[in-house]
Amino acid sequence: MIRLTDLHKSFGNQKVLRGVNLEIPDTSIFVIVGSSGAGKSCLLKHIIGLMSPDSGRIWVDSVEVTSLGRHSLNRLRNKFGMLFQGGALFDSMSVYDNVAFPLREKTSWSEIDIQDKVHQRLSQVGLAGIDTRFPSELSGGMRKRAALARSLVSDPDIVLFDEPTTGLDPIRVNAIHKLIQELHDSIGFTAVIVSHEIPEVFSLATHIAMLHQGSIVETGSPSIMRSSSNPIVQQFFNGRTEGPIDTD
Repeated sequence: MIRLTDLHKSFGNQKVLRGVNLEIPDTSIFVIVGSSGAGKSCLLKHIIGLMSPDSGRIWVDSVEVTSLGRHSLNRLRNKFGMLFQGGALFDSMSVYDNVAFPLREKTSWSEIDIQDKVHQRLSQVGLAGIDTRFPSELSGGMRKRAALARSLVSDPDIVLFDEPTTGLDPIRVNAIHKLIQELHDSIGFTAVIVSHEIPEVFSLATHIAMLHQGSIVETGSPSIMRSSSNPIVQQFFNGRTEGPIDTD
């Protein structure tokens, strides 16, 4: 579904991506882990075309993203849903209008059809009956679920999750992970998740990749990553302060 080849990106003198090579299979739950500042969110923005690499190539469903013009790129983005780190709900809009927003912007659906789809997605994330409430009236977990409903309302082929459980307690982290798993199983999208939640992501992921200093140092199934002999992987997964990862 997604392939990155020798991807490089710098901001001034700061090299963020240093030759990233990655293949993300269709319908997988692919989790990208790594230390803060490793370039994980930057990588997601390249996949969806919000950033362009300095060099390297990106393919999505056999289409080379890095060669597309603006209009073709916008059409390709219709394949995507994205759950931003903070949810990115519009404070001035009700929950219903937030979730309906992508359909109103990208489709010519009637309001009746939009209403049916919005209510379906809200029900799937456990938020039926809160249409008129505003983001400020929701708990952190409810805001995440409302943002998840919005990211899925247009039936995307690919959903990008940028730290979907940031700021949530362990119970709600597991609840969001379980919800993502259930929706993935029922809808069948390809999920790409940036996360710090170790070891919780092991029960969610079909594949895990570790990004360190702008490069993928290892990738594999959760069991392969758990048993990795790579000292960078082991230090990160075990939360040790001593090792090759700089903790300053």
